[in-house]
Amino acid sequence: MDSIVVNYQAAIQQVFNDYIEFIGEAEDIQLNLVIDRERERYLLVEVGWENGYRIYGTVLHIDIIDNKLWIQHDGTEEGIADELVALGIPKQQIVLGFKPIERRRVTEFAIN
Repeated sequence: MDSIVVNYQAAIQQVFNDYIEFIGEAEDIQLNLVIDRERERYLLVEVGWENGYRIYGTVLHIDIIDNKLWIQHDGTEEGIADELVALGIPKQQIVLGFKPIERRRVTEFAIN
């Protein structure tokens, strides 16, 4: 496996684990880390119950596509792209996939 991909995998897991630790788990809500290494897909999914309502949804979703990190969904308040940069991932290797291409063009991150 490419050492770049191994570094990306470690950075993704670090960011996800930091987020889990920061948020913590509510009594009836779990944060589940889902990793598909074959397809290089990483998700953080929230599952449980709150005040009688079902909670289920993707908090974070990152794919590794063509040696770039594609942030497909970022449900955090601050965003995780800068955290990935702080872990050594160059901005040119991070695609904000949840933004339209027109908006990606005006960021410091990769367009595609």
